[in-house]
Order: sequence, then C-alpha cells, then structure tokens
Amino acid sequence: MSRISHSALRRKFREQLASQHCVETASVFDPMSARIAADLGFEVGILGGSVASLQVLAAPDFALITLSEFVEQATRIGRVAQLPFIADADHGYGNALNVMRTVEELERAGVAALTIEDTLLPAQFGRKSTDLVSIEEGIGKVKAALEARVDPELTIVARTNAGVLPVQDIIERTLAYEKAGADGI
Repeated sequence: MSRISHSALRRKFREQLASQHCVETASVFDPMSARIAADLGFEVGILGGSVASLQVLAAPDFALITLSEFVEQATRIGRVAQLPFIADADHGYGNALNVMRTVEELERAGVAALTIEDTLLPAQFGRKSTDLVSIEEGIGKVKAALEARVDPELTIVARTNAGVLPVQDIIERTLAYEKAGADGI
C-alpha cells in the first residue's frame, strides 16, 4: 500500500468539498478503522470527540479527554490514513491560545480538517453543555485557528451549537464565523 502525504489528502478533501456530490464519511477511531473505511470505499473519515472519548477512556463525551490523548489518536490514524479525515476538536481545548496549540498538534498529526465549536466546555456541574462562548470569543478562536495553521490546505471549520438560541442568533454567529475566515461552517 503506497502512502499519501498529508498535504495531498488535504487537497483531496478540499476538492471533495468543492464538488457537487455528497461525500461518504465513516467514523474512524484508530488505524484499523481508518484502513477499513478506505477499503470499503468511504471518501472521508471523521474522528469524533465522543468516539475518541469512548476509545481512550471508555467514557461518554463529557470533555474528559485531554488534547494530548486526542492528538495521540489522530496521530495513529494519520500515520496510515489513505483517506482524508476530519478531527472534531470540540472547543479547541480552551481559549484562543489553546486553539492555536490544538491546530498545530492536529495539523502535525495529519488531519485534513478540524472543527472548533463555540460551546462552553467543560460544562459547569448541573448545567447543560449548551452554554456558548460569546460571539467575540468564537471569532477569536476562528482567527486563532487560521493563524496557527501552516499548511493552507488544512480546512478550519467553525461549528456552532447555537441551535438552542433563536434563529436570528444562529444566523448572526454563522455569518460572524464566516466573516472571520472559517473555511466551513
């Protein structure tokens, strides 16, 4: 099996995004699942935060997994991946500075894209995990992620959990993240 460079996989992912067809994705959580996904014809893999938490800690997604543990999983997948894969980087593991480190580490691990969400994590005890950071902080995280990437082919996706808010607030957040330069929403 010949190896494909991370940059080539990132370019392939951007080409897939620009196409007019639906992309078939598979949940990947380790090197074997990534290989199986590619062998079965899936076009993109997704390393979800919840799946990584189950794989590493056998625990639900309560923001218990550390950046180091998540990056370890991504690195193992990136070492053998024959298909582009997206990493669900949750809230970027903290503020804008933490987001920069998250992007640096996941880019080095070989992800084609990563998502950064605007949920306030970890959730306070007894509170719903649907509390959101301010729009300004969300914009700061998007800009920090863009600044941190080295390979311009790495896709930065801003994700909002504003579904708990009125529709106008959802629109305001997504437009703000788009204006900040996110490659995808």
